[in-house]
Amino acid sequence: MRDLFRKRRMWRPRGDLESSYDVVIIGAGAHGLATAYYLRQLGITDVAVLDKGYIGGGAAGRNTTILRSNYKTPEGARFYDASVKLYEGLGAEMGFNLLFSQCGHLTLAHSDRAMFVMANRAEVNRLQGIDSHLIGPDEVQALAPAMYVGEDTTYPILGALYHPPGGIIRHDAVVWGLARGADAGGAEIHPGTEVLGLDRSGDRITGVRTNRGTVRAGQVLNCTAGWSTLIGDMAGVPLPITTHILQACVTEPVKPFLDVVIVSSQMHVYLSQSDRGEFVMGSEIEPWTTYRMQGTLNFLQDLTRHTLELFPQLERARLLRAWAGLCDLSPDYSPILGRTEVENFHVSAGWGTYGFKAAPIVGKMLAELVATGRTPDLIAPFALERFYTDELVSELAAAAVSH
Repeated sequence: MRDLFRKRRMWRPRGDLESSYDVVIIGAGAHGLATAYYLRQLGITDVAVLDKGYIGGGAAGRNTTILRSNYKTPEGARFYDASVKLYEGLGAEMGFNLLFSQCGHLTLAHSDRAMFVMANRAEVNRLQGIDSHLIGPDEVQALAPAMYVGEDTTYPILGALYHPPGGIIRHDAVVWGLARGADAGGAEIHPGTEVLGLDRSGDRITGVRTNRGTVRAGQVLNCTAGWSTLIGDMAGVPLPITTHILQACVTEPVKPFLDVVIVSSQMHVYLSQSDRGEFVMGSEIEPWTTYRMQGTLNFLQDLTRHTLELFPQLERARLLRAWAGLCDLSPDYSPILGRTEVENFHVSAGWGTYGFKAAPIVGKMLAELVATGRTPDLIAPFALERFYTDELVSELAAAAVSH
């Protein structure tokens, strides 16, 4: 009976820490677990994934589950498109249903300037082979018949950037599937293991100090959204990042009437309807820097006001719950990914609200970096050194929040 129980476990229970590992990954969210999963495919299995909380308890479990690749820079569009393509086959590859629905993604435009920006993004996307194009109000109405597209509103809808491959996915399924795959490949997952410090000798990290003891590490990866600057400081690698909270909420289940993702950069609102009928909604990041993940009244006021302008029929829908997560912003609103000046210390940080969308490709690229010692071309533009060489990749206004 005990053997049968073991076979049914998603992953092995936490064991004791070994004295050393070839790779130590800090953060058991989507990026850390994806890296462990793809390291397995490259034959690297002496891996420990450490997290001070539980698996997927950070940004991976607090997002609004939207996937897309219609970004405004060629570098960003290529990168996120590669991630969406990995997501398309990831469930079948892992043998785990991720509930990925490519229902399409609409970024609304409410002014002539916004229409110009959307047309520009559509052209950038087209040149990268990404399905993304500008549509008018009639086509918007056809894709979202329940949404109010009239002209007598504060923010009339003049058109939208339509991205058919975009959609939603079950975030906890992604984390569980990656954890199970990484565990099956030999990686050890250690929740409840807080990193207290990093031992550095010259240009290398030699040890990772935790609340459960110190382990030697061949290579160390910082995959801790929200806490990345603290881990970076432990390694002597300052990261140009500010941390804010981003809030979201969900309604009670209602009869399905929305089967496309709706985003408005000017109204600072984004929403979709889950497979259970809930409306999952998000809004603006909070402008102050903080680690205090508590909801605010102004978030609920602004979000519900704008949501009701689009969907007045939700007026009597009850909110079930609201939550907040930590959001790291870099100066150019693009991620910081790959090598640092410390030889064996690599980072995945500064994602803003983009991180969950990028999980598979981040894992694949970091695994390749660890295995070969070379930075893959796809992530070279996102190197930390760009802030010293003035080669920024500005994704400002590529989302429905401040960045």
